[in-house]
Amino acid sequence: MITQSPSDFASALPGKGRLGGLDVGSKTIGLAYCDAGWTIASPAETLARGKFTADAAALHLRCRDQRLAGLVLGLPLSLDGTMSPQTQSLRTFARNLQTVLGLPILLWDERWSTVAVTRTLLDADASRARRAELVDKLAAAYILQGAIDALANLPRRTDNSEVVGHFEFCRSP
Repeated sequence: MITQSPSDFASALPGKGRLGGLDVGSKTIGLAYCDAGWTIASPAETLARGKFTADAAALHLRCRDQRLAGLVLGLPLSLDGTMSPQTQSLRTFARNLQTVLGLPILLWDERWSTVAVTRTLLDADASRARRAELVDKLAAAYILQGAIDALANLPRRTDNSEVVGHFEFCRSP
């Protein structure tokens, strides 16, 4: 299942496991993971892009090793919120990845994520080489953090009429 709705995504999750965040570019894929309580997203690594089969195999290993329950992919919308060629490319990537992994996927607006991360790195006086090394995985963490913040605010239903507390998404196995 692929959606842009946090509530639909939450409903599709099995209730256990961490989430992964992906910032998918034409040359690299930035990866981030959240903690089991869905409190904080942490940057993990940047993968060089290759053919889809190689990308999917690398992501499959990481999803398995990290015991991920779902993925949040940055959706590259135009600044005015409309779809772009990159948006369509990401949607195709997400469909193909979902077919291979079978995990629920949330598409999350990534506008300004790279800009925000780059500004932070510039403020930290990171060299151009260091920024290039970090920007994709930090953007993935930025995207994932936005999504888990939104998911944490969703009410959970214990039956069809009563809303209580917040979702308990990723319990320890």
